[in-house]
Amino acid sequence: MSQRLIYVMDPMCSWCWGFAPVIDAITAAHPHLPLHLVAGGLRANHGAPLDEHTRSVLAEHWQAVAQDSGQPVGDPQNLPATFVYNTEPVCRALVVARELDSASAWNFVRSLQQAFYVETEEVTHAAVLMRLAEAAGYPVAAFSELFDQQAMHEATVADVRWVADLGLAGLPILLAERDGQLALLANGYQAAEQVLPLLARWVAAGEKRGEVTA
Repeated sequence: MSQRLIYVMDPMCSWCWGFAPVIDAITAAHPHLPLHLVAGGLRANHGAPLDEHTRSVLAEHWQAVAQDSGQPVGDPQNLPATFVYNTEPVCRALVVARELDSASAWNFVRSLQQAFYVETEEVTHAAVLMRLAEAAGYPVAAFSELFDQQAMHEATVADVRWVADLGLAGLPILLAERDGQLALLANGYQAAEQVLPLLARWVAAGEKRGEVTA
C-alpha cells in the first residue's frame, strides 16, 4: 500500500503561512507519512512593483491571517520599494528543494515563509533563496545550478498546471493519496483541530484496509 500527503502551496501565499503550524502538527503526529510539496503558483510572473495602495491592502490581509491563525506577520510597507510580488522564483525553489532532498523541503519552505512574512525579506532574489537553502542544509552550489536549469522552470509550470487540473480554487490545498486515490483534507485555511481528525480517520481507514488485505 502506497500513501502520502500532498500539500499544494505557494511560499508567498499568506494563508499558506497561516497553515504552516497545521502542517507542523501533522508531520509531528504522523511522521510515517511522506509529505510531497507541490507549487501552486499563486502570482507567478507578475511584473509590476507594489504600489502604496496594494501594500495597504496586503497589510490588512496579513493582519487577518495573523488574527485567524495566530501566526506572526511583519509590515508589507517594509518591503523594498522595487519589490515585485512574483511568486515564480520561490515556487521554483520549492521544486528544486523537492528534487534535491524531498525530506528537507518542508523545513526549507518553512524558512522561506518566515523570511518573507515575518522578516519581510525580498525572497524573490536568488541570493536570498540560496542563503536560505544553505541554512536548511542544501548544498548551495548544487541548489544554485539546478535553480537556473530550464528543466526546473518546466517542472514548476507542470506543478501549476497539475494544480489547475484539480479544479479547486484557493490555497492551501491538502490532499491524502493512497494507491493513487486522492482524498481532500483541506481547501483553504483551516485550523489544526479541523484537519487532524479528518487525517486520523483517513489513516485509520488505511490501517483497517491493510488488516483486511493482509
